[in-house]
Amino acid sequence: MRAATGRVRRRLPVAVRSLLRSPTGTIGVVLVTLFVLAALFAPQIAPFDPNATNLRARQVPPAWVAGGGTQNLLGTDQLGRDILSRLIFGTRVALIVGLGGVMLTSLVGVTLGLLAGYFRGRTDAIISRSIDTLLSIPNVLLYLVALGVFGPSLAMLIIVIGLVNWTTFARVVRGEVIAVREREFVDAARSNGARSARVIFKHVLPSVSGPIMVVGTLNVATIIILEASLSFLGFGVQAPTVTWGRMLADGRDYLATAWWLATFPGITITLLGLGLLFLGDWLRDLLDPRLRGR
Repeated sequence: MRAATGRVRRRLPVAVRSLLRSPTGTIGVVLVTLFVLAALFAPQIAPFDPNATNLRARQVPPAWVAGGGTQNLLGTDQLGRDILSRLIFGTRVALIVGLGGVMLTSLVGVTLGLLAGYFRGRTDAIISRSIDTLLSIPNVLLYLVALGVFGPSLAMLIIVIGLVNWTTFARVVRGEVIAVREREFVDAARSNGARSARVIFKHVLPSVSGPIMVVGTLNVATIIILEASLSFLGFGVQAPTVTWGRMLADGRDYLATAWWLATFPGITITLLGLGLLFLGDWLRDLLDPRLRGR
């Protein structure tokens, strides 16, 4: 029986075997998958319209608390809106901002990191000084100024995050490229007359794709928390679009009388953030050859 089980495990892909050996990785994949499904099928899953108000059912507690009912499992807010439905629809905004921000951030950061690490010299100096300058300015200040000037919206939020938050990608990619550019296969490609663009995108970029994926996964969690923070301050996506940060802001004045208004959005943000962090840690272990044997 054990031999048969061992043969089945050996036939599984490396990623699946690694996931089965990682409890935190499994938790991360499960949590992220659940949130993605909630975002994709929000209209079918949510029991109510997230913006439908019912002033007669304001601040109804969760179903398991005295005074609660089974109709609103997580209770209602100060306008009688169903909290569970709002959390489910808020998943869409969180993932759109997180994934959209990471796509733009990685496009800018990876490109600049490749150029700095491969060409070195003046190109590296200019990009590195730009990174240092941007890091010396509080990011929150840049977000607030940009969103205050151009107005808070979903598209503008993604653009601002992408144009400000690229430094992590650039620094990681630059360091990886500096190590890769001296490898034999890169020298061979240059010796065969390959142009710099071909060497970078065909040989160097695939070699640093692992760290890019790990940083990208972790950055999604960072951007989601950032979006919630900006929405909490009133600079994020505006109503009537449902966001977890806005739910937190609406519930802060009712912590003493209706704790569930802010508690459940906070828990939801924490769960998605932990899921993405666990997923990123598992990807790091999977893609880093030095950690595969642990």
